[in-house]
Amino acid sequence: MNEMADAAQPTLAGRRVLIIEDTEENMRLFNAILRLEDAQVLEADLARVGIEIATREQPDLIVMDLQMPGVDGLTATRLLRADPRTQKIPIVVITASAMSEDKKRAFEAGCDGYITKPIDPISFGPQLAAFLRTEPTEEL
Repeated sequence: MNEMADAAQPTLAGRRVLIIEDTEENMRLFNAILRLEDAQVLEADLARVGIEIATREQPDLIVMDLQMPGVDGLTATRLLRADPRTQKIPIVVITASAMSEDKKRAFEAGCDGYITKPIDPISFGPQLAAFLRTEPTEEL
């Protein structure tokens, strides 16, 4: 029974994940974990660049830092949600802030998930995989 439950769990294997993160150490850590999960990783160290990559590459998931220079993660999320080409891509915020007000603002901006730093390297991949859309959304 547990094997069946495990088989039904989404994984990052073969999925394209865009990391939008300005801190090099965090980028390296997230990238390493995602590659161990067999994900294809795209990287952007600025939100504006991340928006361009998301629009062009259509990743399966976006991992977004909230605190970035220039355009912050909430503004970037709102811009992605406003664009029909990127509005359905799941966005998971990764932030050092555990404040409930920040979490509320993230969900109001359109984020699908909220993970606080420091992340747990063991559970990070499965946490992200849980936000994947299992079936493509059909356009009518």
